[in-house]
Amino acid sequence: MAEFEVATGAAGVPEGDHRGRRAAVQTAFEGLLQIRRLMNADAADPEGVPAEWERRQPVRAVALALEAAGVPPSATDAEGRRTATGYRLGAAEGTGVVRVEWLGPPGSGAGYAAEDALRNCAAVLRRLGWEALEYRGARRHRYLEVEPPPIGPSRS
Repeated sequence: MAEFEVATGAAGVPEGDHRGRRAAVQTAFEGLLQIRRLMNADAADPEGVPAEWERRQPVRAVALALEAAGVPPSATDAEGRRTATGYRLGAAEGTGVVRVEWLGPPGSGAGYAAEDALRNCAAVLRRLGWEALEYRGARRHRYLEVEPPPIGPSRS
């Protein structure tokens, strides 16, 4: 069995039919919630706090959370041309920080939709205990920086 591949929006869409992909994403997400319940047993809301696995692989964890919530990933073809509108994830400058952008093919209107789309991404991630802040970069390009909250004093 092949390892589950998350959709980061930085490459092509992972292989498989739509229904099979959706089922695989839901199964992986349920596994993530189970990890949270086990690893965060001392938290008031174990499912509402990123687990250690997520802290070590934040891009994978954020991608899984967004796709499980029905947020579409962007995609590129073999030549690197953007073919789908959605989120694109990558490591930000800070360790453990994920950069979330909203991108699409030329003429797709992704830039105009970015504000609302990124707010939706931030809401999804905040419900799962991630901290998400919006920034503007060059030419007023919007993006999020997402990271897990600091580990509290009761958790070491």
